[in-house]
Amino acid sequence: MKYIVLTGGIASGKSSVGKILLENGFNIVDADKIAHEALNKKAAKIAEIFGDKFVKNGKVQRKELGALVFGDKKKMKVLEQILHDEIYKAIEAKATQLERQKKPFVVDIPLFFEKDGIYESALTAVVYAPKDEQIKRVMQRDGLKKEDAQARIAAQLDIEQKKAMADIVIDNSKDLAHLQKEAEKFVKVLKERYAGK
Repeated sequence: MKYIVLTGGIASGKSSVGKILLENGFNIVDADKIAHEALNKKAAKIAEIFGDKFVKNGKVQRKELGALVFGDKKKMKVLEQILHDEIYKAIEAKATQLERQKKPFVVDIPLFFEKDGIYESALTAVVYAPKDEQIKRVMQRDGLKKEDAQARIAAQLDIEQKKAMADIVIDNSKDLAHLQKEAEKFVKVLKERYAGK
């Protein structure tokens, strides 16, 4: 199935755009939320491969596991292989259900471009914030040191590349009022697309 995809970089403002879409009656299929659920389903496998200390009471310690895999591409790849099928099937199932119910929806996939053709898009919107702004926001949001924030951002495709590959750019380089206006332009596009359905 081809999706209308919302994507961007870490701390680029996808959650804020997601809230605006929800307020306008759009459903969100959230790949991150699905990934968190998949992580706990695979807790035993993660304990077996990465060690028992990353799982407590059947739940994966996301922060600790994140600190381990973000700086190590091989470990990140292993983790993605464990989770990929589970995430893909859940996204497809939720999207199919919403399609059947004729409910308008957007699929929020943070690593859409990194996944290189696994997910097909009918339209791709990138929430954009410059890299120095991303670093600042990640440090504030997650309480990380600058080098740790940079490592997390470096694990993803450069935001400028994502911006260049997007069908629509939702600019979040200024304040919340500006983002609201940008998101509303996207809402207008979505309403026009869904009007014919």
